[in-house]
Amino acid sequence: MKNILTIAAATLLSVLAATAAEKDTRCYEMRIYYAAPGKLDALNARFRDHTCKLFEKHGMANIGYWMPVENADNKLVYLLAYPSREAREASWKAFMADSAWQAAYKASEVNGKLVAKAESFFLAATDFSPEVKAAVASPARVFELRTYTASPGNLDNLLARFRDHTLKLFEKHGIANFGYWTPTEKKAGAGEKLIYLLAHKSKDAAVAAFTAFRADPAWVAARKASEDKAGGPLTVQDGVKSEFLAPTDYSPTK
Repeated sequence: MKNILTIAAATLLSVLAATAAEKDTRCYEMRIYYAAPGKLDALNARFRDHTCKLFEKHGMANIGYWMPVENADNKLVYLLAYPSREAREASWKAFMADSAWQAAYKASEVNGKLVAKAESFFLAATDFSPEVKAAVASPARVFELRTYTASPGNLDNLLARFRDHTLKLFEKHGIANFGYWTPTEKKAGAGEKLIYLLAHKSKDAAVAAFTAFRADPAWVAARKASEDKAGGPLTVQDGVKSEFLAPTDYSPTK
């Protein structure tokens, strides 16, 4: 009997260890660059020819690079991953000090700065996010960056609805789940926001898929049940933002 209990305990510990090992504990960083007027092509060239390789050299994982389909603000959006926040700081310090980066930076800005404004925020993968990794599909997909701001006290309820219902229903309607994150800093919406990336065959396909998704009785029932439990909507008014993104030609994810 003692041997049986010992074996059972060992098996349980093995399962728990495997589960812990599978959890994505990486530090993610989403960075948004606003190119100076007329400099977006030069900014992309610097990433294509220099920056991405130097990021990898210094231990940063390039997940994906995108530009909005409608890009009036000359934006470049990209996602990096690091083993930890501490590793991130060390990697960036080494990258900035790299003579190859300093030379590429100086050469690219002979005729003026390429970036007018930069934003950065740190993210942690949710427990229900698919494995986040660079992946190429053929033909290249259109991505959708969606940001939800939860109503007060309802982020956990919102996450539960995604975990238990939404992801499966997205897949049912041909919407590919790429990654789900929550911000780790208050200034970026920690405790309030859910940020995720979807992939579609095209923008038109995305519109058709969401129309079918919203009409699905399973979604209607899940939404009603979750809102009845919470006593109201799980997001604030106008708390759902969406932006369609096209991968750059050098993006590891397409």
